[in-house]
Amino acid sequence: MELTERLAALAEPEYREFTAKLLPTLPKERILGVRLPAIRALAKEAAGTPQAAELLAVLPHDYHEENLLHGFLVERVRGFGECLAEVERFLPFVDNWAVCDCVTPKALKKDLPRLEAKAREWLASERPYTVRYGMRMLMAFFLDEAFKPEYPALVASVESDEYYVKMMAAWYFATALAKQYEAVLPFIERGLPDKWTHNKAIQKACESFRVSDERKAYLRTFRRKW
Repeated sequence: MELTERLAALAEPEYREFTAKLLPTLPKERILGVRLPAIRALAKEAAGTPQAAELLAVLPHDYHEENLLHGFLVERVRGFGECLAEVERFLPFVDNWAVCDCVTPKALKKDLPRLEAKAREWLASERPYTVRYGMRMLMAFFLDEAFKPEYPALVASVESDEYYVKMMAAWYFATALAKQYEAVLPFIERGLPDKWTHNKAIQKACESFRVSDERKAYLRTFRRKW
């Protein structure tokens, strides 16, 4: 496949080693070692071409970078319905946090009610990275004007022992505390169901420059030891 060959030509052995350390759940033989800006540039150049259509049609991919390129090509789809369909076709093959978190198509903002319904479906999935993606969408598109207090309740209700799901939940609450502090604070005051996620959310909020020192001090009082 032409785009796979172009990715391979951009590979850097040292960056492959670096990427492998960030993705311990992924076999190293599936990593080429291509930097994200180079993959994004290739997606921009290839979007709409027969070569892009060929790559999008083939799932699963052999390499991590093919998945990233696939995701970046999906990001360039403009229509809501087509974009959502491509996301849904791709999600079962997302196998690590990096691919999950890099795919945030702007087209999905065009119909937030339908996206909300899909996010609810994704949160109920048995696939951990689909669950993580549902949380990611709620964090990306539903923490500003479209925010409702029921959304953090949805995230808090997810029961999972998967590390990458729990980490995204913590990231969601830390971001929500930065953007919707008064509405989200009660979740911390009452305590999130999972102790690890609860404490990690507080830690990440306290690392954020968007949360005031006064609020950080108050949040620290809710760290749990039990």
